[in-house]
Amino acid sequence: MRLDALTLEFWRNYPHAELTFAPGVNVFYGDNAQGKTNLLEAVFYLSAGRSHRARYDRELITLGVDHGFLTAQVWNGTRAVTLEARLARAGRRQLFANGVRLRAGAELADSLRAVLFCPEDLFLVKAGAAERRRFFDEHICQLRGRYALALAEYRRLHEHKTRILKDYPQRPDLLDALDDFSLRMAQVGAVLIHYRAHFVRRLRETAPAIHAQCAGGRERLELRYKTVSTVADPLAGSREIFEALLEHQQSHRQAELEAHQCLSGPHKDDLELAIDGRPAKEYASQGQARTAALALKLGAREVFYADAGQWPVLLLDDVLSELDQYRREFVLEHIRGGQVFITACEEGEFPTAKKFLIRGGQVVA
Repeated sequence: MRLDALTLEFWRNYPHAELTFAPGVNVFYGDNAQGKTNLLEAVFYLSAGRSHRARYDRELITLGVDHGFLTAQVWNGTRAVTLEARLARAGRRQLFANGVRLRAGAELADSLRAVLFCPEDLFLVKAGAAERRRFFDEHICQLRGRYALALAEYRRLHEHKTRILKDYPQRPDLLDALDDFSLRMAQVGAVLIHYRAHFVRRLRETAPAIHAQCAGGRERLELRYKTVSTVADPLAGSREIFEALLEHQQSHRQAELEAHQCLSGPHKDDLELAIDGRPAKEYASQGQARTAALALKLGAREVFYADAGQWPVLLLDDVLSELDQYRREFVLEHIRGGQVFITACEEGEFPTAKKFLIRGGQVVA
């Protein structure tokens, strides 16, 4: 996949910008707080249907303006596609591919897939399980449309069930619907677990090897998918997982009523990481955590390639400045073969790249 051109209108600090890109490495360089990351965010939005930094679309629109627009010319491996995102400060956003309105943001991945690595990804290793579930969702939604639909439905079900558990002491009639929501959550949750387990299986084939190379062969990265305790084999079929989820729900039903929250389901999943047999969350240094997070993202990139036969667009936000010389050289060597967008303060490290000097929301060179 390849992004050939991008137009921004009232996106973040860009009142207007038009850019055309090289099929290889593209570098956005300049001082801090000029808008380099905003360009990567725009590319990621057109692949995932959401920002990696903002919770609401209105945060992406230039202050004082009611609407923002993104337009991209993409080659998806078989044909040219024009992607559009129309954002409104009040109202719903609209997404289009070749003029046809899309029903969900996950459909953008049919035309453009992207893997993003940014400084916040250090939290992948050191923070709580929610960050690693976000890693699952960010990548599997682009790989499998069914997963994206199941995830959206599961989140709605979880929200409704949580409301029932919190409010039933004042409204006991709400309990009449509790078991129906639990049943559907088990059905949809089985789909999520199935896809997550298979994604981790494929990631085990890529990320540890990348980690070993990046660490100079001195460390060993291990990955383990952790889900509901009654699911003996997460790689099993959805029906078997569904039955295991039901069993877990039934055993936790009274505890949920007493705690007034959902205690059973894949919304509590985790990806356990270990370096040389020690839990990375507790024992990894900052350098080890950064290397492990980078290996996960580059490993996901290779999973994308194996799945589609073409590289996803790779977005690297201020990554190289945090790495030592050996790891910088490893990354620059490892990213050959696809289109890459990098932000940096200086242009010097990328002699063959197409370079864009960014200053105050403008591409000045």
